[in-house]
Amino acid sequence: MGKVTYAPGIQYVKGSLAKPKKVNGHNHGDYLIGTHREAATESTECTRLYIRKADAYKRTTAPGEDELWARNRFTAVAAAVKTRRKDLSHIASDMQAFEAQKNLASGKKTMRAYLWLVCGQEYDQAHPRA
Repeated sequence: MGKVTYAPGIQYVKGSLAKPKKVNGHNHGDYLIGTHREAATESTECTRLYIRKADAYKRTTAPGEDELWARNRFTAVAAAVKTRRKDLSHIASDMQAFEAQKNLASGKKTMRAYLWLVCGQEYDQAHPRA
């Protein structure tokens, strides 16, 4: 196992240090990814460095029916939430309903999460899955 030491003043790195550069339709270089473990442990070594091939994150299969459905649902519900947050005819009733449910065990703790729930349920009723 190798030990990673960064320049003075840099304790650790989280994320990508280098990414492949695409030139003329193909990649040059690889991914260089630094990680830092924050979980409690007895080991003093908590920094890792990984190298991944340029095509490591390339999709090998076409999106399936379930994934396409989920993408479409997400897009539609996100747009509905954005619209509903600004709709004056719903703000008062949504705030009241949100306050009533937020302290329940399964209640949503933020207004945005509550609106995602409501708009998601509306979408599911309007677009039943076969």
